[in-house]
Amino acid sequence: MESASLLNKQEEARSPSSFTRGVLLSTSVAVAGSFCYGCAMSYTSPAQSKIMEELGLSVADYSFFTSLMTLGGMITAALSGKIAALTGRRQTMWISDVCCIFGWLAVAFAHDIMLLNIGRLFLGFGVGLISYVVPVYIAEITPKTFRGGFSFTNQLLQCLGISLMFFTGNFFHWRTLALLSAIPCTMQLIGLFFIPESPRWLAMYGRDHELEVTLTRLRGENFDILEEAAEIRETVEISRRESQSGIKDLFHMRNVQPLIIGLGLMLMQQFSGSAAISAYAASIFDKAGFPINIGTTILAAVLVPQSIVVILTVDRWGRRPLLLLSSIGVCICSFLIGMSYYLQKPGEVQTICSVLLIVGIIGHVSFFCIGLGGLPWVIMSEIFPVNVKVTAGSLVTVSSWFFSWVIIYSFNFMMQWSSSGTYFIFSGVSLVTIIFIWILVPETKGRTLEEIQASLFRFS
Repeated sequence: MESASLLNKQEEARSPSSFTRGVLLSTSVAVAGSFCYGCAMSYTSPAQSKIMEELGLSVADYSFFTSLMTLGGMITAALSGKIAALTGRRQTMWISDVCCIFGWLAVAFAHDIMLLNIGRLFLGFGVGLISYVVPVYIAEITPKTFRGGFSFTNQLLQCLGISLMFFTGNFFHWRTLALLSAIPCTMQLIGLFFIPESPRWLAMYGRDHELEVTLTRLRGENFDILEEAAEIRETVEISRRESQSGIKDLFHMRNVQPLIIGLGLMLMQQFSGSAAISAYAASIFDKAGFPINIGTTILAAVLVPQSIVVILTVDRWGRRPLLLLSSIGVCICSFLIGMSYYLQKPGEVQTICSVLLIVGIIGHVSFFCIGLGGLPWVIMSEIFPVNVKVTAGSLVTVSSWFFSWVIIYSFNFMMQWSSSGTYFIFSGVSLVTIIFIWILVPETKGRTLEEIQASLFRFS
């Protein structure tokens, strides 16, 4: 009996059955950065009309201001891996918070286009770092039993930030909104003093004692951390050996199809037009003659619940079915939005158009969230061989930010050219996305890296 009891205690020590307060606190502080990202992404929607009016901005000026965040994000996204490796995950979040706080203050107190643009650019620097370091930090501190659920809190908090900005934008002046948006960044900045550095980063620099202290803090006093510490050291050493490949290895023949899939999914993710809805939702509703406050409030109400649905379905349904369902839904909903603009006329037809618009936008956002929003990033992490994963990840991430900049900058000009035509184009892109996924993208759920590579070679 005593022997059995001792074995049970040892097994329990090796396999924690619940997450600790240390993991919960550390994750909560980290995802405050994701919340900041969501706020920054959607700030330009409620602020557009007043900023343009008070500072005398043209459509071109405001489009450039909005898109500057993606340019800043593209710059720091390219450097984020190196920065996080050199300074640590926690220090990288600290740098991102400083950039974001400066950016929000510059926007809040801007009285000309220059300071406004500088603030938006620094917000981009901040969120470019956030987009990389927060998911990495969460994955590296959580037990593998809970890693999936904790990792998806990153996307959940992004949606919460977007929702809050859509809702509060109906009540606050754009300067006040910018100051309020700096609060989560400040809270994270303070919280970083109370959470540990990533165990993996500590292992990278041979800080073994700190590694064991940190794991004890994260796993609890009753957990035997020696086995996990040894696994982390071994994984870091393997990664160090296998990450020596350069950019030329990425374009080896065996990596061409994974590269096409990764870049193609990112291009189609952005060219579906979802980023434009986040950045310009208020003007989209206004141009269609739909009440802005009602439209943005409805959007705010559906964003968070649909993110929870994604968490519950992604590991049950698989990547490929969700991507196909998402693309089909976005294609149909983009077409409905285009039709709402195309049929727009006063009278009874206007009521029909308003219904088409709100159904189309809510459907577009919902379907995008269940697949195209997050799964391209999941698939990207699964299809590249280990020896080019870092290089490929950097290239694909920078490409995503660039494609996002193209859409956000050009969207207002496209809407001036033809509102209906813009969304018919988005619908056409989504149709191509369906074909692309059907032909090229394999199912990666439940497969090892070797099985995924074998499935890719069958199509080569």
